[in-house]
Amino acid sequence: MPEFDPSQFLRDDWQRHPRFFSQLLSVDEPVTPEELAGLALEEEIESRFVQTEADNKWTQTLGPFTEEFFLELPEENWTLLVQAVDLWLPRVAKTLETFNFLPRWRFDDVMVSCAAAGGGVGPHYDFYDVFLVQVSGHRKWQIGQVCDEKSQLITGGGMKTLADFQVRETFETNPGDVLYIPPRIAHWGVSLDRSVTYSVGIRRPTAQEVLYDLAIELEARGSTRYLEDVQRAVTSDPFDITSQDIKAVQRLLQEAISDPELVGDWLARYMSYPKYDDLVDITGEQRVARLEGVTYKNGEQVE
Repeated sequence: MPEFDPSQFLRDDWQRHPRFFSQLLSVDEPVTPEELAGLALEEEIESRFVQTEADNKWTQTLGPFTEEFFLELPEENWTLLVQAVDLWLPRVAKTLETFNFLPRWRFDDVMVSCAAAGGGVGPHYDFYDVFLVQVSGHRKWQIGQVCDEKSQLITGGGMKTLADFQVRETFETNPGDVLYIPPRIAHWGVSLDRSVTYSVGIRRPTAQEVLYDLAIELEARGSTRYLEDVQRAVTSDPFDITSQDIKAVQRLLQEAISDPELVGDWLARYMSYPKYDDLVDITGEQRVARLEGVTYKNGEQVE
């Protein structure tokens, strides 16, 4: 494995610039296309199939799929994507150890995609960081401009792709290569042959998500605070909201989250709670057993 300096990466590139790492990560026992198709048969596993049409248009079909569906696949121009494969295959979760220089609570999941030649999901951008690990085969990645909520999108076929994609850099990833994409950077990957890629996503919760969940926590704790009365003169307009009123509300919110122990306890649970809450009460071994036809109820094996 080549030299990799996490401190230098965090200082120079993290959430700033795309970065290509040649032969950074050798994946032992990579997920095979057959395994990924097997996962996509399961109702409780989130999966989708994207087909590349003529004139750079894409259509999406949501899983679960059937065995017959995979027996009728064309030779090229498709991608199968399965979310949270690290929850089901421990050897995929082991991939996260390469990125232990980041807090583990920031990791979302490991999505695995298998693509035929010409397969991809089109030009797009994300609001989170992602490490694209090339496991097998080869892909061409084009890196584009910085995007935001105002960037024009093309919708159709269940997809959202960028209407304007401005190529800035191009990379070809081989097995073992890793490509880091910061938030809001446009990118477009096209498989050059049959390939498998792991996408390691990093959580970036929005202020709305944080405030909503924290409000539920405060309510559960019975932590009630009231808006302070501000000293004021007789108002000339009863419908006016003054700067004093605004500052009073800001102080109320700041005081509500001023307890670091409360916020720390909430954060630990909020950022570690699984995306798929129906899997909360079963262990990794039990999840694997489900795929082998063994079911569990209330944590106990059902004969």
